[in-house]
Amino acid sequence: MKRRGLLITLEGGEGAGKSTLLASLYRWLGEASGVEPLLTREPGGTPLGEAVRQLVLDADQASVCAESELLLMFASRAQLVREVLRPALNAGRLVLCDRFTDASYAYQGGGRGQPFERIAELERWAADGLQPDRTLLLDVPPAVGRERIAGRDAGHDRIEQETVEFFERVRAAYRTRAQGEPQRFRILDGSQDPDTVLAAAKAALSDCLEAWCQ
Repeated sequence: MKRRGLLITLEGGEGAGKSTLLASLYRWLGEASGVEPLLTREPGGTPLGEAVRQLVLDADQASVCAESELLLMFASRAQLVREVLRPALNAGRLVLCDRFTDASYAYQGGGRGQPFERIAELERWAADGLQPDRTLLLDVPPAVGRERIAGRDAGHDRIEQETVEFFERVRAAYRTRAQGEPQRFRILDGSQDPDTVLAAAKAALSDCLEAWCQ
């Protein structure tokens, strides 16, 4: 019997520690499963998606309206689903994705005020209704996240320049999503040290990874 694919997504606001956890999870998943995971990201993951990412995050593009931002995110997502995710999952691959459609509910829905039903329709159409098997949500207070990104050497992108109020709405939308789908989501305290967060992430993935490896 052909093994089905496994899609794990990592979500969280700015400065939540996603990049640190993603690198550690990638190594651990490979060791635990005995196969190399496919690592990808949103927006991005394809030539088209990376071009969209550069446009959406460009700090000079301050006039991008909420509707355009939402459609750009789903343009990148549609390409990623069809070019990368569906083929990999159909081939039985283990996929680790840095953000997916939950990010649009949080950022473009909670943050920008776009209707959730509009995002749901785009999810059904552009994202082909694809849902992760397990989603880890790194949750940190926006003040903590902003303090972390303030110390980065690189300049802040268009999203990182948003207000604390914007990120409070993003966080609230993420938490609402997680509470509404407890079977899929696991909330991790991103304010803890990286080793503690990694241990919690391993525990949160152990059951679905074990089932997939059988």
